[in-house]
Amino acid sequence: MLSAVVLTPSAPVLVPELAGAAAAEVAEFRDAALTAAAALPERWIAIGVGPADQTIEPDARGTFAGFGVDVPVALSPDSVPEVRGLPLCALFTGWLRDQANPAARAQVRVYDAGHDADTAHEFGRALRAEIDATDGPVGVVVVADGANTLTPPAPGGYDPDAAAVQAALDDALAAGDAAALAGLPESIVGRVAYQVLAGLTEPGPRSATQLVRGAPYGVGYFVGTWVP
Repeated sequence: MLSAVVLTPSAPVLVPELAGAAAAEVAEFRDAALTAAAALPERWIAIGVGPADQTIEPDARGTFAGFGVDVPVALSPDSVPEVRGLPLCALFTGWLRDQANPAARAQVRVYDAGHDADTAHEFGRALRAEIDATDGPVGVVVVADGANTLTPPAPGGYDPDAAAVQAALDDALAAGDAAALAGLPESIVGRVAYQVLAGLTEPGPRSATQLVRGAPYGVGYFVGTWVP
């Protein structure tokens, strides 16, 4: 049974050891994500994007060493000792789990960032059917960023039209408007993850709550919850 959905950025800067002096600037996002995740049941399924489809099981362990600091993370309390290379969405899921609910077990579904909206929607429907067929509550964590072109120093460069696109995304997430997610442009970094969310929760959630939105460092971040 799908019990709740948490929406969080995949930003390494939310990890204090990686943020350095910037940790205070993003504290509101970090605290909101931790608070939302702490309310999830002990079985998590995370949704993120990457270069190819893959499922990462809860026994995986990784590290943020590739981002400059060796911050170890695990997807469950009984993960294997060996550290493996994990995509950012899985690393952030592991960090969030470690901090918010160390007893939780997280499986990560990584979806190819190139999927079209219809394909992503079908992935979401299939995942919902899978969750509905299981016993016990399951929490979903959508680990995804918005536009990365919101300011001149942003990592994706600057696109003056990106602010309106980001605002529309934030409004859709805050309102629980799953239908609006189908039309997201490719400039949204986590587009496919959000479109999987739309399929997962169609025709939409019972309620949606925005905890915080903003664009530190020119990247759109949204933290919130959806209740299916």
